[in-house]
Amino acid sequence: MIQRIQSVYLFLMSACAIVCMCLPIGRFVNDGKLLAEWTNLSLTTADGISNYESWALIVLLFFVAVVSLLNIFLFKRRMLQVRITIFAGFLLLGYCLVYGLFVYRFLGRFDGSQFIFSWATSLPVIAMILDYLAFRGIMKDEMLIR
Repeated sequence: MIQRIQSVYLFLMSACAIVCMCLPIGRFVNDGKLLAEWTNLSLTTADGISNYESWALIVLLFFVAVVSLLNIFLFKRRMLQVRITIFAGFLLLGYCLVYGLFVYRFLGRFDGSQFIFSWATSLPVIAMILDYLAFRGIMKDEMLIR
């Protein structure tokens, strides 16, 4: 049934991914002066020049959002739902790894700068926690049926 608690977790996981896609995820500053603002799609310098090198981040979040929303409606096929939930968890883990790689890479470009994380950076971590809770709920239903 769609009213299960794991459906709520999957929906909230998708909402976290969508909100994170829309918000800036960090800033590069040097002595209080903004050097660049970073979104999931691009890095925009203070001059207004955009670099779309980090496009992979928005693609990963897009797939997490779509997979999570579609996963809600697979309630009759619980084992497929479990596999898709695990896949979404791996996508979120991949997002965190790619995010860290880009932070390291961009810090090399802005020598002596400081990176300030945005609060939106925590949303993929929250989505991973929700993914785990959804996984537990789906497995609980599967064990109840068997």
